[in-house]
Amino acid sequence: MLEGFGDFDEFDIATSDTTIHGRRGGAGPPVLLLHGIPETHLMWHRVAPRLAERFTVIATDLRGFGASGTPPSAPDHAPYSMRAIARDQVEVMRALGYEQFAVAGHDRGARCAYRMALDHPEAVTRLAVLDIVPTGEVFDRADMNFALGYWVWSFLAAPEPLPERLIAAAPSLLVDHMLDSWSHTPDAFPPEVRAAYTAQFADPATVHAICEEYRAAATLDYEHDQADRGKQRITCPTLALWSAAGPVAEWYEPLKVWQTWARDVRGGPIRSGHFLPEEAPDETARYLLDFLA
Repeated sequence: MLEGFGDFDEFDIATSDTTIHGRRGGAGPPVLLLHGIPETHLMWHRVAPRLAERFTVIATDLRGFGASGTPPSAPDHAPYSMRAIARDQVEVMRALGYEQFAVAGHDRGARCAYRMALDHPEAVTRLAVLDIVPTGEVFDRADMNFALGYWVWSFLAAPEPLPERLIAAAPSLLVDHMLDSWSHTPDAFPPEVRAAYTAQFADPATVHAICEEYRAAATLDYEHDQADRGKQRITCPTLALWSAAGPVAEWYEPLKVWQTWARDVRGGPIRSGHFLPEEAPDETARYLLDFLA
């Protein structure tokens, strides 16, 4: 599981609201890597060492995931909004000595990354978003395909404690569903990596935090996107990658969508399922290396 991070140092850094766990390795300009659900920073284990040959790579667990903290939430879910989660990551990078950095995020990590680029344009030099379109676009375009294909969004955002208690009854059932039904590549997840992803869902505090993140997505994250739409654009160069056969490719025109949110966008599809860095690490790394260079 840790072979790809063998030369990386682990850290735990206190932020204003919580503690963020991560790893740092390599040398060169800094690049922050952010994971999606149901993963942790380990999802980058096949890509991070390649980037570390030319960059200083920092891979973290988002607030509420992995070994990072699970601070108390609030009635409006603000502690688990992407605005708050992005602020954690900016504080971590500053604590490590990086006032400016590139960021690449997958899934939930990509939502954190683009919110970071909007809220902290002075910090983000380059942005890569993997297999998403903005949250505001997702909800505004929601239809039957979304309701059936992205049911996890509604399930996890359901009122407390319904999803928390259902997940507690069989944590591996939800994790295996995500990993197996959203991927197209056999053996993309080594048993020890899959076990690490599943283990976090056995922790009630982690499950509650993740549910709160989805509740925030359906409220505050959507509102923040609506407030920025057409008024504030991502100013740094932006790379959008997506699964060639997944919902993002089928339901949207990803480059056209991102061009309404960012001034300088490039990218394209990758032949894999949803989990690009784990299913197609070579192609993902090539795209990122070319873009970051």
